[in-house]
Amino acid sequence: SERGPPGREARCRAESDMQAGGGGGFFPRGRPRSADTVRLRKRKSALYSAAPGAGGERGPDLIGENIYLVLFTITLRVLNCFLVQTSFVPDEYWQSLEVAHHMVFNYGYLTWEWAEGLRGYSYPLLFATIYRVLQLLAKDDVQLLIWIPRLVQAVLSALADVKLYSLVRHLENAETAKWVYLCQLCSWFTWYCCTRTLTNTMETVLTIFALFYYPLEGSKTRSSCKYLTLVALAFIIRPTAVIPWIPLVLWHFWQEQKKVDLVLYSYIPVGLVTLGISLIIDRVFFGEWILVQLKFLKFNVLQNLGTFYGSHPWHWYLTQGLPVILGTHLPFFIHGCIQAPKRYRIFLVVVVWTVLVYSTLSHKEFRFIYPVLPFCMVFCGYSLKQLKTWKKSAITFLLLSNLLPALYTGLIHQRGSLDVMLHMQQLCNNSSNQSWASVFVMMPCHSTPLYSHVHCPLPMRFLQCPPDLTGNESYLDEADIFYSNPFKWLNEEFYNGTLPTHLVFFSVLEQEISSFLALNGYEKTATVFHTHMPQGRIGSHIYIYTRRVK
Repeated sequence: SERGPPGREARCRAESDMQAGGGGGFFPRGRPRSADTVRLRKRKSALYSAAPGAGGERGPDLIGENIYLVLFTITLRVLNCFLVQTSFVPDEYWQSLEVAHHMVFNYGYLTWEWAEGLRGYSYPLLFATIYRVLQLLAKDDVQLLIWIPRLVQAVLSALADVKLYSLVRHLENAETAKWVYLCQLCSWFTWYCCTRTLTNTMETVLTIFALFYYPLEGSKTRSSCKYLTLVALAFIIRPTAVIPWIPLVLWHFWQEQKKVDLVLYSYIPVGLVTLGISLIIDRVFFGEWILVQLKFLKFNVLQNLGTFYGSHPWHWYLTQGLPVILGTHLPFFIHGCIQAPKRYRIFLVVVVWTVLVYSTLSHKEFRFIYPVLPFCMVFCGYSLKQLKTWKKSAITFLLLSNLLPALYTGLIHQRGSLDVMLHMQQLCNNSSNQSWASVFVMMPCHSTPLYSHVHCPLPMRFLQCPPDLTGNESYLDEADIFYSNPFKWLNEEFYNGTLPTHLVFFSVLEQEISSFLALNGYEKTATVFHTHMPQGRIGSHIYIYTRRVK
């Protein structure tokens, strides 16, 4: 990296030869230019105009890549954003948009994690900034509050897709990069997640950007400071983001000759600056000094209290988690692991390490291993490149087999949680409704977003489900108590209290509380489809019951 362009030595030799043969002048005296001199000039020109496949003439650039590729990717991810109209997990609202809404508009609801200091404000601050700008421009319409944060996340994911292409192009060639890029774009799980306002999504984006600067063997874009900064940002947003990077950072340290310089001039400065910024941000919004990353790791990893929200067997990621998020990419991933060069073994180590570490935790979710998916796509792309006779068939198979789950999960499965909020927005559109209307959501806690998707101070309540932090084994949260006997709970809760004007609940609950609804004058006013696969407390439809005004 310290040597100049490869043509420098050739030019210096040519100039010295001309000076020696021409009596010390720049051009030789009394003799014509030799053919060798002309050939050297041609060679020099060829050196500075690289072949298109090696990153030469590719048209105008944007963020270091062909502008048309960048614009195409952004356009695709924007389309992706609008074709994902379903709910995945509560955290995509309750740990981002709901917090941002509370930060800017000073009303809303913060979950128990924020009272305990388990979450940091760094990620919600991104959306709070957007909300603040909209507020200053008097454009804080509820639809803009919903869609602009998701569009921003979509654009960031698109830039990450381009960086993944650029990484492989620099490591290998444009041909291999093309197949990795194709695998990334047609992954159904990436399509499903990459435009959602989840910390896991931002973690994945930052992981790809950090990989671009990681000093992998043969990398032409290596920068220890840049990749470590991006890893540190991912850690601040979601502390478990450090798990995939443990083998990569250790491998870098092992390969680095100037280990002391790496620690003194990269590890320590980057760690102190990013952690300091996180501390200041959280100090501003919590009102006290608090290290949320330590509390997060203590709760989720050391104490393993995430089991309160469900547990799975140790092999779940191996038998269900990873195969499901890979989908039909799985055989190409296995083939690519066999065919890929040895220098990519570190990527396979990252995938295996991350899956094994998460397997030791009882509470498991598909999204937790989403950040390893780009590593898998490198192997899938390499597999496609190695195929000879069945390449077109393989591509067609990948595209069609991922299209169906992408569209179904994005447009149909679990869409009721968002569609029902449209009915709540109608209560806000009429100012007279706000004065008397109130909503009680009788669904598993955090089944729907709240004020970020309503944007008016409408009285709203939902069933609470904070975990017990005192070690009480017989503890039951409000939602569990409610579902143990819904009719009894409702009669006791509203015995002397004011009944809400609107009740929202899943269809599976209707029969159990039908007597309460009839006695108190409630009528079904809306039915919203939710899923074809009802399970437990989650029904196929969501019902809205409105109390008759006497």
